[in-house]
Amino acid sequence: MAPSVAIAYSGGLDSSALLHLAAQYASASDIPLFAFHVHHGISPNADAWLAHCEAACAALGVPFAARRVVLEKTKSGVEAAARKLRYAALGALCAEHGVRLMLTAHHLDDQAETVLLQLLRGSGTAGLSGMDAANAAPELLGNPDLVMARPLLPVSRQQLEAYVAAYGIAWVEDESNTHPRYARNALRHQVMPALATAFPGYQERFARSAAHAQSAQRLLTELAVQDLAGCLVGDCIDVAQLRGMSLARAYNMLRYWFGLRALRMPSTAWLTEMVTQLVEARHDAQLLVTHPDCHIRRHRDRLYITPRLADLAGQRDPDDEGVFVKEGERFTWSGEASMAFPAYGGVLHFDAAEQGFEAGWLRAQSLQIDFRKGGERLKPAANRPTRPLKYHYQACNVPAWERERLPVVTSGKDLLFAAGIGMDCHHFGSTPASLVSLRWEARPA
Repeated sequence: MAPSVAIAYSGGLDSSALLHLAAQYASASDIPLFAFHVHHGISPNADAWLAHCEAACAALGVPFAARRVVLEKTKSGVEAAARKLRYAALGALCAEHGVRLMLTAHHLDDQAETVLLQLLRGSGTAGLSGMDAANAAPELLGNPDLVMARPLLPVSRQQLEAYVAAYGIAWVEDESNTHPRYARNALRHQVMPALATAFPGYQERFARSAAHAQSAQRLLTELAVQDLAGCLVGDCIDVAQLRGMSLARAYNMLRYWFGLRALRMPSTAWLTEMVTQLVEARHDAQLLVTHPDCHIRRHRDRLYITPRLADLAGQRDPDDEGVFVKEGERFTWSGEASMAFPAYGGVLHFDAAEQGFEAGWLRAQSLQIDFRKGGERLKPAANRPTRPLKYHYQACNVPAWERERLPVVTSGKDLLFAAGIGMDCHHFGSTPASLVSLRWEARPA
């Protein structure tokens, strides 16, 4: 049997035409077909729409399933929130029914509206490319195995209206489709009719422009892939290589990099400011630029994307002498393999080792975990000098933003361990069978 296919079925004119067409094709080709409906609950008619869709599918012999979602107020607005929930629900329904291809009823007029909306937003080639005939959208659908296809993209709404009229297909009208507060509705009812009068067939020309933009975007992506490969050092970017690019190539590569990391695409103004800071800053400058989803940092001429983490209890700037320094968390070790310290963002492990502290000696100590206060010094081995922690962090290439979240363990005035560096050798024991080493594992809250 052929793989299953699903229709995203709202009950409106477009999806009703698609359901009718798909049901005929699936029956003739012996393809299992499902229809999935999302009940938003926004309209007082939502229950009636659900009942209509279920009845229409029953008449065609198409298995039907629905999912109810609850909209919450968001800054992005009702339309965007509903879209996000709708696609997530459709992706979940496809996963539950083993469907890997979902058809949507987007058509030629939808494509024209999309291109014009993106143009009005000042979008680049990616936005002006409009909708693809088929694509995967795992972030939107929550389903990495699902492909979303739009078989009606070459078909105009006028043609779909003629089709449903010819076959007497019943459909429902969402009253929100006429509300001018939504940008797409304003275009559909006020702008597009004027375009149709002045420029008949504008939809096909918009679609051609979208196809040209798609072609240009593919070339830009190919260039970005090459540029990123030449700039990447592990997970970070070599700023020296970035400086050698034109600004247009740098912006193109960085947008692609953000896309790979599933980050929201920054505005041109934000990207321009970030690149300006990168190019103009001193070679050894510590740069921090805040993105809505992350932090962009520079360390030793490398560009890093780091998560935006909440401050930890007791976190401080060790170089700020005016800040009140509170005591850390006191504890004793009773032989545990590990001890969790949520206020310090991780777990302290006690491992059997060939070099370290005598277990009996360590049990007898009154220990304290804390973030560094400044001035701490550590001697990692008998044949190595005692140095400030700052020196060791630099030698270990630990970036400044990570140092702020790395605790130290002391016994009285003696430093025993510094996360990210290691143990101080002054209290190392000499009995191999009873030696313990300390190890820090950061764990997000």
